Amino acid sequence: MSKIPFGFIELCHSITAKRPKTVIEHIMEYGFITMEDLKEKYGYNHPPRAVRDVREHGIPIETFRVTGSDGRKIAAYRFGAASAKRFKKLSGRTGLSRKIKDALIEKYGCKCFIYLEQVDERDLQIDHRIPYEVGGDGEDDELRPENFMLLSGSANRAKSWSCEHCENWSNTRDRTICLTCYWAYPENYSHIAMRQIRRLDLIWQGEEVETYEKLKAEAASLDKEIPLFVKEILDKEMRRKESLSTRPCQLFPAGEEGKPPSTRTTGDEP
Repeated sequence: MSKIPFGFIELCHSITAKRPKTVIEHIMEYGFITMEDLKEKYGYNHPPRAVRDVREHGIPIETFRVTGSDGRKIAAYRFGAASAKRFKKLSGRTGLSRKIKDALIEKYGCKCFIYLEQVDERDLQIDHRIPYEVGGDGEDDELRPENFMLLSGSANRAKSWSCEHCENWSNTRDRTICLTCYWAYPENYSHIAMRQIRRLDLIWQGEEVETYEKLKAEAASLDKEIPLFVKEILDKEMRRKESLSTRPCQLFPAGEEGKPPSTRTTGDEP
């Protein structure tokens, strides 16, 4: 490890998140880490995600192949070379990431961009709108707040799984595809990981929980899953509104010969 610049080591030690820190410390001690290490020693079922965490903190990582315990070739990861210019930018990345998070919280509040739920600031994670593997830090390779989003831990995990199983991640690597994806811009999208899917994440909080429990009980009485039951309610409401909008306009109830009630006559009136 003597060949690694002291400034680079300082940058590695500045990272405190558990998963990337685990990868970094292992590489610093052994020179590299394998998929087997990540799965069997540290219990990470999806090793590429752990390595991605390191890259997203600005640490260059390169992939190579080694022989696994069963004799087959497996992926291994080690620190990549950083040019003086690149390293200078990476060295300030951790502090800049903090500034970006603060800027996003100031503008949007402590809210998950995907689930729209209020989250404690310390539990909010900052993530690239477009995966780093596809778009880097942005078109001009600079860290700008608009290129990032705030996510809860569960939302970040869901996004990671979906992105990593997307054809664009695996082969195409076209950032324009990501720009129209739900995971980048949930408020305005045309696909989810290149699939024609639309989703709505609903959360009941505080006093709203009582409503949820009623929905849950009614769904159970009908032997239906809650998501399906809620979709049926929404569908019925949309159909009702469509029916009202297409119904002919009637200014007043039809009376005798179409006269309004105030002008009707009775048989004993003169």
